[in-house]
Amino acid sequence: MRTVWLILILLVALAVAGWLALLNLPDAPHRSAPTRKPTTEVVEVVSETRMPRSRQGGASGLLAVPVAGVTRDAIMDTWGDPRENGVREHHGTDIPAAAGTLVTAAAPGTVEKLFQSDKGGMTIYVRSPARKWTFYYAHLSGYAPGLHEGQVVHTGDPLGYVGDTGDAGAGNYHLHFGLTRTTPDQHWYEGADVNAFPYLTGLRVAGSGGGG
Repeated sequence: MRTVWLILILLVALAVAGWLALLNLPDAPHRSAPTRKPTTEVVEVVSETRMPRSRQGGASGLLAVPVAGVTRDAIMDTWGDPRENGVREHHGTDIPAAAGTLVTAAAPGTVEKLFQSDKGGMTIYVRSPARKWTFYYAHLSGYAPGLHEGQVVHTGDPLGYVGDTGDAGAGNYHLHFGLTRTTPDQHWYEGADVNAFPYLTGLRVAGSGGGG
């Protein structure tokens, strides 16, 4: 009987020892949280390409038609048409009208240059208030009375009259209207030519841009 008790005591002692040993085991390593890859925030940068809002109530991005009596749907896209037997492309929008038809400001700005050009004839360069756009009026037959460099003009103000000066060709009366995107520090003759057609008509076209 004593032997049985000794065996039972020994078994209990072994069980207790084993339990204590388990308590002293080192902790299992914790699983570290998965490393989160840094996210890159995509920021859409929108360049300033919209035209000033017209005083006549036109939507932002739409210029006023600069020739009196001409409707938007009558304007043709002449950008890229061959000139000088294909030597160069046309960078502007030609708006035919009778000789002497009033030419008005397509957008507000400051008259930066009145210039007599071999190709453009009697011309006007108007710079937008933020100096990020230049509006070019060419082949004029004359300037509006009192028009001068440095003059502030508003949309619809008289600038001059349709003519055929420069290389327009005798009797080919029309306004050559050009649009140039510039930086504020650039001169009146610098910048990148942009197709003015969609800004005059609201119709989208492909490939409206370029230089030279």
